[in-house]
Amino acid sequence: MDSKLETDPGPQDAPIAELRDASKHYGAVIAADGLNLSIRRGEFLSFLGPSGCGKTTALRMLAGFERPSSGDILLDGQRVNDVPPHMRPVNMVFQHYALFPHLTVAQNISYGLRQRRPRLPEAEIARLVEQALETVRLPGFGHRRIWEMSGGQQQRVALARAIINEPKLLLLDEPMAALDKKLRRDMQIELQTLQRKLGITFILVTHDQEEALSMSDRICIMRGGRIVQVGSPRELYDRPTSRYVADFVGKSNFFPGTVALAAKGRAELAAAGGIRINGNAPGGIVVGQTATASLRPEQIALTRKDGNLPVAVVNRIFLGEHTEYLVRHADLGDFLVLVSRQAEAVEGAFEPGNPAYASWSEGAALILADE
Repeated sequence: MDSKLETDPGPQDAPIAELRDASKHYGAVIAADGLNLSIRRGEFLSFLGPSGCGKTTALRMLAGFERPSSGDILLDGQRVNDVPPHMRPVNMVFQHYALFPHLTVAQNISYGLRQRRPRLPEAEIARLVEQALETVRLPGFGHRRIWEMSGGQQQRVALARAIINEPKLLLLDEPMAALDKKLRRDMQIELQTLQRKLGITFILVTHDQEEALSMSDRICIMRGGRIVQVGSPRELYDRPTSRYVADFVGKSNFFPGTVALAAKGRAELAAAGGIRINGNAPGGIVVGQTATASLRPEQIALTRKDGNLPVAVVNRIFLGEHTEYLVRHADLGDFLVLVSRQAEAVEGAFEPGNPAYASWSEGAALILADE
């Protein structure tokens, strides 16, 4: 009989895993504080945040390597707080892969299968190993030694070892941190393709916002051991509910001020120099409170024609399809403008020291309450 925990899959719309008010304390240190999250069946979810925010602790509680100090961990509706890692239908790919250097690729991949009882026939193990190698695009590499493999190939071996046991959850703890930029991007695409092909729920821990935005169905933003906001990449980028999320997900310009008008989810901010900035206002914004207007660099236009916001170009960085300008306003200070190649072809490039005018459409900003 297999030693894995047998869980009832339940309805397809039921969450495959849940954190219910889950906390983890190490003495006086609170690593995770009252986490509540439902993880959807077959989704690619990322935990995103800076070092020490609690994302790896959340992952380790799901894996069973950490037991919550309070609250519950559920898999397919069953409480698994006391179920050890090897009995959960969960596998984990670590940052440094944790491969056995003295074993061949095939022996590494088959390691989990060989722990099953009753033991599978050797022919069946060999067939499953070859199938896993095909899945990660390493056919015929079973005889190789780990030290003969590149970093990207080692990552694929770690993935093959993880998926061969057909887990319900595949947990990825910053598995691409050691790869160079090009290989990292290639592996991101491969992971997405593999996840769609297998239909397994993938949960990624990363501090790289670009990685999370490009790969995830949903992202869970964490800060100080707590979940700050959960949503799709587009939701978090377009509708952050706090300055922290707006700043962490993509680039944004922030203009502080005081709320002058507020009604029906909209607000007007009185910023420095009497400049008024209108925008959507998620949350309970009230007149008179301090707040911040958030504007993405690509929402701002830069022209030579007279406008209402004269600026001076401070710096220019060519990024291929876009050019990023740092501009300075007498009252608002320095902020970024991202100009597309097409727009720059019409307007012409600006050089440091050139005068210009910045503008944005009515309501483009988000007015966020100060934290």
